[in-house]
Amino acid sequence: MNTIEILKKHAIKVTKPRMAIYELLEKEHTGIGADYIYSTLLKENLSINLSTVYRTLELFEEKNLIQKYDLGEKKYNFSLIRHGHHHIVECDSCHKVINLDCPMKQIEDLITKETGFHLTEHHLELKGICRDCLEKKKH
Repeated sequence: MNTIEILKKHAIKVTKPRMAIYELLEKEHTGIGADYIYSTLLKENLSINLSTVYRTLELFEEKNLIQKYDLGEKKYNFSLIRHGHHHIVECDSCHKVINLDCPMKQIEDLITKETGFHLTEHHLELKGICRDCLEKKKH
């Protein structure tokens, strides 16, 4: 699906700035900030202002196209929601399985911001007991 189709599918009016912002987010596989988006698009000779970048990011977030990560100190990164990478949580008791979007994106962004270290892969194992099994154990 191309950018125009994706924006239309999410009931977003198609404009050059919106297309450019979406395509930049699509190219990046790590979270990026509004300032980075703004400066990159200016270098590509797109006539855009920073307020347009922020408004577009808010719109994309409302439409569940992107995730916003709080890096602290009023700094945020944004990344496209990709539906390929996920993790599972399995109940130790009944073995019910739940799929989760990968929670590591925010952690990776924080690690990069704090240390400059870029992760190339991660392994995340989640274990626990589901709500139903916890309730059964209480009685």
